[in-house]
Amino acid sequence: MRIVFFGTPDFATPTLRALIGEGYDVVAVVTQPDRPRRRAHAQLEPSPVKAVALEEGIPVLQPERPRGAEFLAALRALAPDVGVVVAYGHILPHDVIDLPRLGTFNVHASLLPKYRGAAPIQAAVRDGCEETGVTVQRMVEALDAGPVVNALSTTIPPEETAGELALRLSELGATAMVEALVLLDVGQAVEVPQDESAATRARKIEREDARIEWTAPATTVQCAIRAYDPKPGAWTTLSGAEVRCFGARVVPGASGAPGAVLEASSDGVLVACGVGAVRIAEFHPAGRKRVTAGDWVRGRGIAVGQRFE
Repeated sequence: MRIVFFGTPDFATPTLRALIGEGYDVVAVVTQPDRPRRRAHAQLEPSPVKAVALEEGIPVLQPERPRGAEFLAALRALAPDVGVVVAYGHILPHDVIDLPRLGTFNVHASLLPKYRGAAPIQAAVRDGCEETGVTVQRMVEALDAGPVVNALSTTIPPEETAGELALRLSELGATAMVEALVLLDVGQAVEVPQDESAATRARKIEREDARIEWTAPATTVQCAIRAYDPKPGAWTTLSGAEVRCFGARVVPGASGAPGAVLEASSDGVLVACGVGAVRIAEFHPAGRKRVTAGDWVRGRGIAVGQRFE
C-alpha cells in the first residue's frame, strides 16, 4: 500500500513512525514549510514530521498551500493508494482528498462527531469531560464530517493537562490508523456516517479564551488551567501585569472574593473562585521565567491579600 502522509507537529509523528514500522510504503511526506522556532529567530527549523521523514529517507513536499497544478502533478506522479492526514495544519481541497486510489483518511483527536475543529483536546479538558478518544475518518470536503472508519476511547484523569492528554492521544491515534488501514487493505473497513445532530465544534483558540474567569466555580477554573497547559497558558493579571497559571487543584471548602489570594506558600498559591478555590503550583509572569509558587512567594512576587483580575 503506497501512502502519502500529511502532517506537521509532534502529535503526528507517532502515526508516521507506526506506518513505517508496520512496513507500509510511505512514498512521500507533505508538511508545512520550515519555520523559525521563535518570532525573532532567523534560523529556519524543520517540522517534527519532516525530521522523521529525513531520518527515514522519505521524500518531503513543503508547499505553502496544498493546492495548484504543480502540487497536484507531484502527488499524482506518486500514484498513492491512500492519503493519511494527522494535524497537517491546512484544509485540503477536494482534488487532493480524492486523488489517492482508496481515498484520504484523517486521525482526529476526539470521538466524532463531538468536537469537530482545530482544538478538540483543549475543548474536552476545558469542558471537564471524563472521556475522549481518537477517530479515523474518511476525509470529505466538509470539515471533520466524513464517515468513521475506526474510533478508540480513553478516560481523562481529573488532573491531566491538555499537553499530557495530547501525548497519549498521539499514540492512540497511531494505533487507530494502523487498525483502519489493515481493514481497508483487505476490503473489510466499515464506514459509519456521523450523526450530524450530535456534532459540536472546537474552534481555534483565541487569546481571550484562555483568560481565567475567577467568578466561575473552582472546578471550571481548574479545567481551564489544565486545558491551556502548556499552550497558550491560562492567564490572568496581577497589578496590571499578565501572569500565566499552571498546575491547579480544587480546594472545595475555601472561600473569598473571586481572584483573592488566600494563602501563599511553598505548597502553592490558594486563589478564591466564585465557588471554592484553586491551589496553583506554578506561574509564568510576563517577561520572566516560569517559576514554582514557592519561588514566587519567596521572591515576593505574590502575597496573601493581593488579587488576580
